[in-house]
Amino acid sequence: MKAIFLTGFMGTGKTTIGKALAARLKVPVYDMDEFIAEETGKEVKTIFKEQGEEFFRDLETKSIRMLPLEDVVITTGGGLPVRTENRKYMMENGIVVFLHTDLDVIFERLKEDENRPLALHASKEDLTELYLSRKTAYEDCSFMIKTTGKSINEVTEEMIKRLERQDTGYTE
Repeated sequence: MKAIFLTGFMGTGKTTIGKALAARLKVPVYDMDEFIAEETGKEVKTIFKEQGEEFFRDLETKSIRMLPLEDVVITTGGGLPVRTENRKYMMENGIVVFLHTDLDVIFERLKEDENRPLALHASKEDLTELYLSRKTAYEDCSFMIKTTGKSINEVTEEMIKRLERQDTGYTE
């Protein structure tokens, strides 16, 4: 089975859905932020604070190429797809699924999350602007799943049905 890359804005449930999907498919899941933290020995928020966002984006670009490309689910950071080279790499090496969640839901999830450096002190308008600046990058995907109002199980089931219709090598 080709790698499945989950993309989308912060707070859309990529990590949660990725774990559920990987368990269902009986494959490992790699969370890009966790992978980078393990590789560097630093939390993402510390990297942002000490080296800045551009340095972190370089780590993402390098790290995604270190992960397996078969029989795996990879959850990306919200900014990883912004770089054209990253989107191209994911599309050439797997199935890219954009998890779309309404901004009001995202804002509620993020407003007190201290582990998201770009959201910590951001207003709803700031987050909306950031999302809109990334929207086209997210839409460069194999398919999109709307997650608002759906349970983890509903999203996972819908994704599996969509994966069965793609050229993933996956069959249940």
